[in-house]
Amino acid sequence: MRYKLKIFFCVLVVASSMQSLNAQAIQYITKGDKSQLFQKKIIQSSKLNSSTITVEVNEQKTLQTMDGFGFALTGGSAALIDALPTNQKNTLLKEIFGNGPDGLGLSYIRISMGASDLDATVFSYCDLPKGETDAELKHFNLSQDTLHLIPIIQAALKINPRLRIMASPWSPPIWMKSNGFSMGGHLLKQYYDSYALYFAKYIKAMKSKGITIHSLTMQNEPEHGGNNPSLLMDAEEQRVFLRDHLGPLLAKENIKTDIFLFDHNADHPNYPISILDDSKAKAYAAGSAFHLYLGNESALSKVHEAHPDKKLYFTEQWTGAKGSFDGDLFWHTEHIVIGTINNWSSAVIEWNLAANAKYEPHTPGGCTECKGAFTIQGVEISRNVSYYIIGHISKFVPAGSKRIESSSSNDLIKTSSFITPNGKKVTIVLNAGALNNISLKNKQQNYSITLPAGSVSTIVW
Repeated sequence: MRYKLKIFFCVLVVASSMQSLNAQAIQYITKGDKSQLFQKKIIQSSKLNSSTITVEVNEQKTLQTMDGFGFALTGGSAALIDALPTNQKNTLLKEIFGNGPDGLGLSYIRISMGASDLDATVFSYCDLPKGETDAELKHFNLSQDTLHLIPIIQAALKINPRLRIMASPWSPPIWMKSNGFSMGGHLLKQYYDSYALYFAKYIKAMKSKGITIHSLTMQNEPEHGGNNPSLLMDAEEQRVFLRDHLGPLLAKENIKTDIFLFDHNADHPNYPISILDDSKAKAYAAGSAFHLYLGNESALSKVHEAHPDKKLYFTEQWTGAKGSFDGDLFWHTEHIVIGTINNWSSAVIEWNLAANAKYEPHTPGGCTECKGAFTIQGVEISRNVSYYIIGHISKFVPAGSKRIESSSSNDLIKTSSFITPNGKKVTIVLNAGALNNISLKNKQQNYSITLPAGSVSTIVW
């Protein structure tokens, strides 16, 4: 019996080795010169690889769980999509939110509470004639969101019922503000309770439309008051608003929406850290959100080191009218996708889903050069660089995947790896330089991978 067991074990080892050698990986390639866009390539595993560059993956060491990837669905984006003929609109929504071979598989979107600067006009959910106030929010209503944004979200949820939604305000109603204007100013202290109620009413009103708000930030870009609309909210103001007003009210109302701090640039990690250092405020916070118009993505790790029990999200980065396809593809993949994830971000959301050929709509004083993932001009639709930046991860790494340990033997090759809920490994690799061959491997498998010069690859194996 002892000999039979030994023979059986040897057969298993040989079978396992043969299975590893016969395994396949699928590589999806996008080049900076646009000669390849999500081009699919089948790769057989190999026993030997002479490449001097190795990307090694250790799925035994798991890191953060990924909550999702996507774009901001602004009011302007929704209006452009909603204006398409019904069949074309439905096809586009399936491409954006579907998980089939031609789908982007978006799993997280960010929307604005009231207008963002990429709405055609400025509005809130409690606009009043000049000089009037409404502390009890008796006039609260979802306003212009009912025209396009809510119908598009409802259609998206039919395609992907697990789609997560983050909401961020650009400005409260102007009667709550110190300057009585849609741009800048501070939230008046006598309206902290009213503004907390504003959030609660919004979450409940959206729920009545079949839309769950999974997460929120208290203010988009609280250190920038020059946008239209916008609000200034320093760390102390946000700490007090969360600790003494918004947090307790949502808890009292049994509202489970996650609250994320900050929602601004990575040059100021002390903003969320200072709030999280207050234990009472921290109890109401799910994590912190960042943009990268200033600073470095390594700042996210500083927040993680200070408060490792709280999540990190990356919530906004634009591609602009003057950017190049290759430059944006490489920079965003390196810093926004790979960079923030390798610094503990659990979500990556870019700005913005759609604009027309003139980068409209936008408010007076809003962004005039923000390029969408889609350009929608009438019934003509084109796909821009951020479509591929986010698509290289959203198509292949579903929510619930875990980041796993991976490393490159060459600093010029940037990489991050994941294991999906169904056990597939996914590795994203940026090669912004010349042609390179790499060895992609773990303990069981080895693949000889060609990385075209100036390209992003996602490898599913």
